[in-house]
Amino acid sequence: MVGRDLPNRRPPKAAMLVAQRIVQDALRAGLGPGELLEPERTMLEKYQTGRGTLREALRLLEFQGVISLKPGPRGGPVLQMPDATHLGSTVVLLMQLQSAPFRNIVEVRSAIEPMISNLAATRMTDEELGELKGTVDQMRVDLDDQYSFLDANKRFHDVIAWSSRNALFGYVIDSLLGIMDGTVIGIDYPGYRRAAILKAHEEIYEALAARDPEASEQRMRDHIEAYERYAERKFPQVMGETIPWDQRYFG
Repeated sequence: MVGRDLPNRRPPKAAMLVAQRIVQDALRAGLGPGELLEPERTMLEKYQTGRGTLREALRLLEFQGVISLKPGPRGGPVLQMPDATHLGSTVVLLMQLQSAPFRNIVEVRSAIEPMISNLAATRMTDEELGELKGTVDQMRVDLDDQYSFLDANKRFHDVIAWSSRNALFGYVIDSLLGIMDGTVIGIDYPGYRRAAILKAHEEIYEALAARDPEASEQRMRDHIEAYERYAERKFPQVMGETIPWDQRYFG
């Protein structure tokens, strides 16, 4: 199997080493998103490398969303704050290469989202709690609008993930928000199911607002398990499908 083959370790390419140094130096300098990095001529001298290698390093960083290239005489590489789009795209590509079914994503959610809610219960700020309530309110108002309802649903899970104060949890959930509800491969949510999701979110919110880790974890577990039962009962063939690597889901 592809994932079990362990290739021979090769030393990193020169361009990758330069890219790593660029990132390290930007962090040491305290640069933030939107700030220009050093010009190309300065980097060539600083990293003692060729123009082709430097430009490949910059392309690597641009592809990862770390920089953007500003054109013009006063342009150059501009530091960015990457989002989770690249991670989500890579995960789905790897899943497709393994022919891994959508069910795998549901299993990951069942494993980690209850723990995320447990952490968020004591780490969530009042501002984040207010933002979470806003997503529940939107779901209630837009109960009959599936598109808007599911958009609020995604933001609900995103807010909780980042409120756990665990960046890896935040990036993992954020990266998969475009596909977690299964609509990209055919799972549908009629009115009665949307009403059940709203009720579950209200209960999760109440547990988080009470700063109760155990209740927050259990309410989220109940919610994900109910979703899994619904999907397995109504869309068993979809649960076994592999999500295609498609830029529409991550652009």
